[in-house]
This record gives sequence, C-alpha cells and structure tokens, in this order.
Amino acid sequence: MRNIAIFASGGGTNCENIIRYFQGHEQIAVSLVLCNRPDAFALERARRLGIPTSVVGKADFNREEIVMPLLRQHHVDFIVLAGFLLMVPHFLLEAYPRGIINIHPSLLPKYGGRGMWGMHVHEAVKAAGDTETGMTVHWVSEVCDGGEIIAQFSTLVEPDDTPEDIAAREHVLEMEHFPRVIEEILLNIEH
Repeated sequence: MRNIAIFASGGGTNCENIIRYFQGHEQIAVSLVLCNRPDAFALERARRLGIPTSVVGKADFNREEIVMPLLRQHHVDFIVLAGFLLMVPHFLLEAYPRGIINIHPSLLPKYGGRGMWGMHVHEAVKAAGDTETGMTVHWVSEVCDGGEIIAQFSTLVEPDDTPEDIAAREHVLEMEHFPRVIEEILLNIEH
C-alpha cells in the first residue's frame, strides 16, 4: 500500500476530491492531511472522511524533528501539495526524492513563482488577455513552481470571462485530472 500525505492550507476541495478518489483503492491510501493553518477547512473535510489530520505551523514546518516523525508515524511515502502555500524545506526534498508533487492553477511556466497562487493567477491570465489557461502538476523542487512538469491540462478563456470564471473553469480541470495523475504516478513508481 502506498500512503499519501496531503498538505493543504485552505478550503480543501482538492484534498477532499483526492481522499474520495482513493477510498477503497487496493494500492493507494491517504494516511494524513497536514495543514499549516488551524482554520483550514481542509482539516474538517479530512476529519469527516475519517482521515487523520495534523496542524504544523510555519515555524514548526521547517523543523525536521517535528515533521519527519509525524510522517513516519503515518507511514507516508508520497506527498501531495494541494493548495499548500509554504515552501517545502530541504530536508523533505531529501527524504522524498521524486516523492512530492504540487498542483498549480496555470500552464507553467506562465504565472508561477512567489505570489502567484489562487485568484492572483487567474487575474494575471485575464490581464494578459490569454485565450487559454489550465493546470499543471509538477515535481516539487527548491524553486517555487520550478520543478519538472508531469502533466498539464488546458481550457479556453473567453474574452468576456472574469477572473472568477477563469478560476471556475480551471478548477474543473483540477477535480477531473489531479487524482488520476497521482494514481498514474504512484502505480508507475517502482517500490
């Protein structure tokens, strides 16, 4: 069994979608949801679905002696960032080589990097007059949104779309594709 930890900072729609996708899966399970904010609704979503949760604030998240025992306790061997807004510390990158992925709400390398998250991305797409946007799943590296791209999925942007319209269209892609991409990665990684 491959055990996933989902790291989230906010509402947790992707978190819940991933948990539901892997419920009853024979080879993959979500064993932990970790949030950096105690008010993140992702925690409530996980609890309702019977998934263990933990809150690790920003300062403690950078402390190996706090994070690594927690991940070992839950037998985590793969980490999925789903709306997680902290940079991953070096010790985690070393402990999970090609074992941490992130989702980003644009077609990277467009609209990536510090400050580019959530509605900031969709507002930038609208301001640029782009006719296409989408989502990217990528490996996590020490460069913000700079890891190798695993998969991308696109959607059209209509001239009269608001940033909220763009966000809604992109979110549909996340719900449809993110869990399947996670599954494909985990089923193709050698044990």
